[in-house]
Amino acid sequence: MKLAIHEGTNFGARWVKYCIENSISYKLVSCYDTDIVQQLEDCDGLMWHWAQEDYKGILFARQLTLSLEKKGKKVFPNVNTAWHHDDKVGQKYLLECIDAPLVKSYVFYSKKEAEAWMEATTFPKVFKLRGGAGSTNVKLVRTKHHAQSFINKAFGKGFLTINRWDRLKSRFWELRRDRNLAAVKFVIKGIGRLFISTELSKFSQREMGYIYFQEFLPNNDHDSRLVVIGDRCFAVRRYTRKNDFRASGSGIKAYDKELFDHQFIRLAFETTKKLGAQSVAFDFIWDGDIPKIVEISYCFITGAFYDDCPGYWDSNLVWYAKNVNPQYFMIEDFLKEINTGSTK
Repeated sequence: MKLAIHEGTNFGARWVKYCIENSISYKLVSCYDTDIVQQLEDCDGLMWHWAQEDYKGILFARQLTLSLEKKGKKVFPNVNTAWHHDDKVGQKYLLECIDAPLVKSYVFYSKKEAEAWMEATTFPKVFKLRGGAGSTNVKLVRTKHHAQSFINKAFGKGFLTINRWDRLKSRFWELRRDRNLAAVKFVIKGIGRLFISTELSKFSQREMGYIYFQEFLPNNDHDSRLVVIGDRCFAVRRYTRKNDFRASGSGIKAYDKELFDHQFIRLAFETTKKLGAQSVAFDFIWDGDIPKIVEISYCFITGAFYDDCPGYWDSNLVWYAKNVNPQYFMIEDFLKEINTGSTK
């Protein structure tokens, strides 16, 4: 058996480490190479962590994955796991079709239809662009007038996917929270980004021609981030910032297993099974006493944020007080998938 691992990603570094520790044959590849299909001829599977800020990967990762699967190659993440990654509009349709408890969501492709809905609905609502992580591109729309300004922009000049001012505000929040040298450097770097464009900003396209809203569910001072990989579910509670409804990106967290309602865990396993996915991270909040999914992702940050989870549940809700290494879970399951020929 030989694995191909796309080089230069955080997940990839851990997958390589696993291969070295367990004497698994592997080779590093670049999925950006024009001859990537030929490079994979002698490999049994490809592992590639493509994320929101990989603008090149966003262009073709889905197409390459589907094509390789047509050829009979195993891929992580596979099509079922990642075709909807960083696409909240795609997730809306997908989760509605499998009857998952998604927070009520609305998408419009004409200004006229969006305005008609605006006149008939109530506020506040939550505005989102289809892509973005850490609460970027997410705004609370409090009034009809406020909604009209978003609609005008969506069907006018559009929205920058990389909002430098919002990112700088987030960095100042992290400075107030952490009060360390690393946070200071992060702010200085953010100020520099106001004047010096990154390659990502240069090649990112404006979002326009659609508008997406979700219902605002009050009385949630946190969300529950649950990650399912195979028969394991681990969790982090993320608290909102002061005077903010958004939990993602706050960095304020807790891990006690008693914090997580078993309804969330059951739903996470059930929904992952319906999706046929290798890895799913869920954001759950409450609608009264009913659990609702805000959005999903196949990947997430690497490091202490998830490594510090004190254990995980299996699909029978049995708790295992064991070390959590999400990337090791992924490669362990992927190797089993190759060996058994299964699609999950």
